[in-house]
Amino acid sequence: MLGLWGMWALPSLGAMQVEAAGIAIGAFIFVIIVLIFLFASIKIVKEYERIVNFRLGKAQAEKGPGIVIVIPGVDRPVRVDLRERFLTIPHQTCITKDNAPVDIDFIIYMKVISAADSVIKVNNFEGAAMGIATTTLRAVIGDIILDEVLSKREEINAVLRTKLDEVTTRWGVKVTNVEIREILPPKTVSDAMILQMSAERSRRAVVLEADGKKTATITVAEGDKQSAILRAEGQKQAAILNAEGYSQALTTIFGAAKGIDEKTLMIQYLDTLKTLGSSPSTKWILPMEFTELIKPIRSVLATAESGGSQEEKK
Repeated sequence: MLGLWGMWALPSLGAMQVEAAGIAIGAFIFVIIVLIFLFASIKIVKEYERIVNFRLGKAQAEKGPGIVIVIPGVDRPVRVDLRERFLTIPHQTCITKDNAPVDIDFIIYMKVISAADSVIKVNNFEGAAMGIATTTLRAVIGDIILDEVLSKREEINAVLRTKLDEVTTRWGVKVTNVEIREILPPKTVSDAMILQMSAERSRRAVVLEADGKKTATITVAEGDKQSAILRAEGQKQAAILNAEGYSQALTTIFGAAKGIDEKTLMIQYLDTLKTLGSSPSTKWILPMEFTELIKPIRSVLATAESGGSQEEKK
């Protein structure tokens, strides 16, 4: 009987092991499925991102940042980047108001302000923005003449930004800035601009040279004027000093003349006669007025004689 029991027990033990192994494999698969489900359900949304979730095709509110839970197979999340980005528009040939072709390329700076609108209302807002930018550029340049296109770049940037923003706002996209990088006019216009620039530089050189000559002439004239003024001042001072010296000399002579008496004059007369006597001339012609000059001598001699006689009497 023991032998029969052993033969029956062995098959039962093998079936139990197979069943246990099947349970373990099933549990392992369940755990894997749960992990995959959890991994698919949990979304990590960064600070500059938002998730637009579509549940059974219907859009829900924007979610994020942080941890967002979705239902795999039921929800379809779409990530949207809210950071400012730029879109480069390649060279576009535009015709100005005066029928001059120009090549223009520019950059558009924009950012998403409504993640749901950028997903729901437009399929590819970057491609749509590029198309709108090219058509808007042609429309704006077509209303401006070539000279204004070359000189009013900032105004063109402002007009482009305003017109683009009017269109992209309904997509939940804000155009923050538009910058024209390069404007290439036709070759004939470029050659004319080079000639004009050369002529302008030549004109400036001539003007600067004329201004230099003018300044030099004015400086020389001012120097001559100052020199003449200084010479006149010197001559004036010299004349004043000469007049003062002459006046002082006359004053001195007049003062000395007032101190001369008749005796002094008589001595001067005698010296003069002595000088005449020493000359080789044998004849002298004296004017009648000379007798008037002798009268003082006579009076002096008379006074001297009377004084001598009186002393002899004593």
